[in-house]
Amino acid sequence: MSKKILLVRHAKSDWADLNLSDFNRPLNPRGLKDSVEMAGRVAMQKLIPQRLVSSPALRAISTCELMAKSWNKETQEIDLEPKIYEANTQQLLKIVNNFDNNDDYIALFGHNNGITDLAVYLTDADLFNIPTCGVALIEFPFDDWKEVSKHNGDLVAYDYPKHEA
Repeated sequence: MSKKILLVRHAKSDWADLNLSDFNRPLNPRGLKDSVEMAGRVAMQKLIPQRLVSSPALRAISTCELMAKSWNKETQEIDLEPKIYEANTQQLLKIVNNFDNNDDYIALFGHNNGITDLAVYLTDADLFNIPTCGVALIEFPFDDWKEVSKHNGDLVAYDYPKHEA
């Protein structure tokens, strides 16, 4: 058995209302469109995750909810994990290491720099920056999330909205 994680950077957010806190920034129209488009690309590859775990920041949970709907998942199934917001690599790794082993494929919705840094840490892939609404699928050759660690995953898929197939 193996474990897979789909790292998802939230879609493009709206900076129009400067009175909003960073945490409460919504998606802009492009972010809304990109979330649905990327969910469709993931579904076409038959890579729909079993479980969805998201930062509660508005732009991340909105991205997650749009993708969940595209994947015919109930939004109440989403696990909110406050520690994802502003998390660094080690904090994100701790979250991953504590995933339930009953789930073999989990999507984690978060923010940069954490999402890109975690992808590089886990795979040693040559990723400089996962763009907004970008996805990185990483596979691990074991069946315990606690074993996920530095450079022991393989980047098996990587995509983002402006990527030309």
